[in-house]
Formats: sequence, C-alpha cells, structure tokens
Amino acid sequence: MNTGSDRGTHGSAAEDATTEAAAGSTAEAAAEAAEAAEAAEETPHVSKAPAFIKRNRSLHLSWQVGVFIVGLAVIGAGIAMLVLPGPGWVAIFAGLAIWATEFAWAHLVLRWTKRKVTEAAQKALDPKVRRRNIILTSVGLVIAGALIGFYLWKYGLVLPWSLKDQ
Repeated sequence: MNTGSDRGTHGSAAEDATTEAAAGSTAEAAAEAAEAAEAAEETPHVSKAPAFIKRNRSLHLSWQVGVFIVGLAVIGAGIAMLVLPGPGWVAIFAGLAIWATEFAWAHLVLRWTKRKVTEAAQKALDPKVRRRNIILTSVGLVIAGALIGFYLWKYGLVLPWSLKDQ
C-alpha cells in the first residue's frame, strides 16, 4: 500500500488505491478507493473571506469570529427546531457548512457527515433492508389494527369525553 510518501516514484495515491480496489473487488475497498481519490484531488482548506479581509490579520480574525457566531446561531436554531416545528437537521447542517467556509475542522466534519449520509442512503435502498422494513411496517400495522379492532369491539365507538354538557 502506498502511504503517499513515495508518490514521485510510484504514481499517485489515488491510482494505487484504485488498483487495490480492483484487485480486492469488494464494496468496502471501492469505498476506500473513492475516499483516497477524493482526498488526493482536494486542495488544502482555504478561507473564503474576501482578499482585503485576508490581508489584515485583525480584520480576518474578526471575520472568523463573526462566521463562528453566525454558524453557532444557525446550529442553535437547528437544535431548537429538533423539538420545535421546523427543519432542524437542515439548519444544523447549514450551520456546519457556514463554519466550513472558514474552519478546516468543520470542513472535515461536513465531509465525513456527507459520506455517512450517502452510506446510510445506499444501505436503506438495499433490497434486503427495504424488504425487512416493509415486513416490519406491515406487522406493526396489523398489530395496531388488531388493537383498534379489539377496543372498538370491547367499548364500541364511544369517545372518552362527553360533549353534551358543553
């Protein structure tokens, strides 16, 4: 396996990872090859601040503080929307994307999150998983219908509150 330290003599890490994935021919090896190719192609994280802000250190630091506060506010609103009405997860990911414009660690976390969401979506579309989910949903609906039927047979269609007194 190429660690990347000898790229000049053997080629790029992406080519080596692709060759290893073809030899192994497993889904996991292919995913690792895709990650290696993505990492090899990606440039280092660079601030998205305008050039005149980057030139002045104190102005750039103020910009980063402002970006951090705005991202934190969006993430805080997203966390609140997890229990209140609203698109909580969308706001959390948007706040993380705001942070990723300035901070390399947030960029890495966002990239990791995107990869995990993609893996989960692929797993959910697997025919075996879909079949299992359909069976479990059907069993749950049958049990719920049986419980509702038993309640109606035992007590009839009588509401537990009285509207006649109002």
